[in-house]
Amino acid sequence: MESFLQSLNDLNSTVNAIVWGPPLMILLVGMGIVLTIATGGIQFRRLPMTFREVLGKLFDKDSGTGSVTPFQALATALASTVGVGNIAGVATAIFLGGPGALFWLMFSGLVGMATKFSEIVIALHYRERDASGIMRGGAMYVLSKGLKMPWLGSVFAMLTALAAFGIGNMVQANSVADAVFASYEVPRQATAIVLCVITAMVVLGGLQRIAQFTTVLVPFMCISYIGGAVFIVLRYIDRVPEMVTLVFESAFTGHAAAGGFAGATILQAMRMGIARGLFSNEAGLGSAPIVHASASTDHPVRQGLYGIFEVFVDTIVVCLLTGMVVLVTGAWTSGANGAALSAKAFEIGLPGTWGHLVVSTGLITFAFSTIVGWAFYGETGVTYLFGTKAQLPYRLLWVVFVYLGATGSLQTVWGIADTLNGLMAVPNLIAIALSIGLLRRLIREFFSVPR
Repeated sequence: MESFLQSLNDLNSTVNAIVWGPPLMILLVGMGIVLTIATGGIQFRRLPMTFREVLGKLFDKDSGTGSVTPFQALATALASTVGVGNIAGVATAIFLGGPGALFWLMFSGLVGMATKFSEIVIALHYRERDASGIMRGGAMYVLSKGLKMPWLGSVFAMLTALAAFGIGNMVQANSVADAVFASYEVPRQATAIVLCVITAMVVLGGLQRIAQFTTVLVPFMCISYIGGAVFIVLRYIDRVPEMVTLVFESAFTGHAAAGGFAGATILQAMRMGIARGLFSNEAGLGSAPIVHASASTDHPVRQGLYGIFEVFVDTIVVCLLTGMVVLVTGAWTSGANGAALSAKAFEIGLPGTWGHLVVSTGLITFAFSTIVGWAFYGETGVTYLFGTKAQLPYRLLWVVFVYLGATGSLQTVWGIADTLNGLMAVPNLIAIALSIGLLRRLIREFFSVPR
């Protein structure tokens, strides 16, 4: 059995290196650039309107057709997107790629805004209600209804349903159990039971309960983490100009070894920054449009603006602040990596035990929010494949896998889930590329009326 698992790991490592290698990075970033041009730089030109739309209408009543409010859809998408990658992933990018990785991470976020906007707009155009009355959409529906490729839609739905158990469930549950044990020495089995109970209370209630839960959890977890990071940046404000210079120079010249940092080339900085950025904001992977498609809105483009805001919060705010904290505190030269590096940076920057508390709370809430949000993504995949009768069994399995993830060793699961998650991008990018004409028409239609 051990030799079989090792062979499986080796095989998946080879496939994963291809899936998350330079070709996919080039495709995702390239599509972001193409869509930035095709939409006329909508993420820049319409950013003020995006903030008015999202922040100015938080408490407005529903308009149009859908299952949840636009903000509930955004909160659920952010719950899935803002995760452990925002803490550990950013630190890993800097550890392996140097300070310049932060520049390329931001670059991936800027072009990713156009990708996220576009895939949401297209998904809403082809959405439909399932037999239980829930509005559903995503690349599987675009490929089936719009592009007449139901077989490829089924491939995307299968990848989503399977990847969800790993990347959105077991890996996150394991991160929560690790964080709780490391911080409070609570046994993993106890954490697993509590996680299962809370997950069941939320997920078994379907989309409505998930959306209600995330609208409370997401603002809390983002504000608490951002607050701690902003405090540190302000405390070391005199180092910010030096940090900015360091980031730009390292992005285009690489960085020599310094302290516990082993050194990095320009290519390393670019690859790690872009890869971690795309992994964090999921632009182009096709996950977030699944829940955005359920929003009550009068036009696809209006909800697409929420996608721009989603990437802005995830990458331009949360990831950037994490990177700034790691750099201005000097923790990046300590030799620590991943979540340990972020924790060290916050412990340096905040007095007493506040740094440890902010990071541990962030890891726990960010990971759990991903469990809740990805439950709907996976459920939509099985609903597309097998109909509404598969929803309850999938939700029950979701709770079981939370326990398995919190108590088990996940090296194999993590690797395979990571590969499946990356493979989701292929059919999704095909759906976007073949729908650019529709995208441009919907944008012209929406903005032809003064907004």
